[in-house]
Amino acid sequence: MGLNARWILELWGYRELVYFLAWRDVKVRYKQTVLGVLWAVLQPFFTMVVFTLLFGQFAKISTDGIPGPIFYFSALVPWIYLSTTVSNAGMSLVSNSNLLTKIYFPRIILPAAVALSNLMDFFIGSALFIGFMVYYEIPLGWSLFLWPSLVILLVLLSLSLGVFLAALNVKYRDFKYAIPFAIQLLLFATPIIYPASMVPEKFRWLVALNPLSGLIEAFRYALVPSRAIDWELLWLSIGITAVLFVAGVAYFKRAEKVFADIV
Repeated sequence: MGLNARWILELWGYRELVYFLAWRDVKVRYKQTVLGVLWAVLQPFFTMVVFTLLFGQFAKISTDGIPGPIFYFSALVPWIYLSTTVSNAGMSLVSNSNLLTKIYFPRIILPAAVALSNLMDFFIGSALFIGFMVYYEIPLGWSLFLWPSLVILLVLLSLSLGVFLAALNVKYRDFKYAIPFAIQLLLFATPIIYPASMVPEKFRWLVALNPLSGLIEAFRYALVPSRAIDWELLWLSIGITAVLFVAGVAYFKRAEKVFADIV
């Protein structure tokens, strides 16, 4: 049995630890809070309101015929999940340095637990889509069955970036300042405020190289059965996500040997 197979089996053996750490993160997040789980809805909702007014009403940026609130909210929910997961996963090893130096467990469990715990906020925020679809009288379509697959791809992409940054952050501590800046830039490089169709043809390849672009567009059009999904963009996102996941995990495995010595 190869090393990769043994490593996967080892991770499976520690699955209960992943659930425990994920549940711990959830409890810590909502402990002694005023809004509690409502924050998972209010954050994307009020951001959507600002985007709808600022970019939809004032700037008149096209939404490809999709109602503004659905256009922005369907992109903001996965975006907030990715940005939060990448940020927290990138800091997960440093913030749990006491665990790294005391006991052994597969270190990738820490960023994986972050990705799992943030799914609760994602699903709570996603529940508001039901109200939007009822209000705008959008019928259920077969495209909605893509949603679970898109969630899995979103988790893999977030975890790919998170484990890579977590490993870098252990060795180079100034990365904790670069992560928020990079995420802010990614917001504007992803078709969240604008549709991908708005990008000039000669720059379309740059948008396609961002794996989040295909995911965001697919999340958006999965809710609106009258709109066609850009399968070419989505398949490219799937391919790039797969490459990033393999590369991120490989780098993490190579770097984790010295985590306890330098954390």
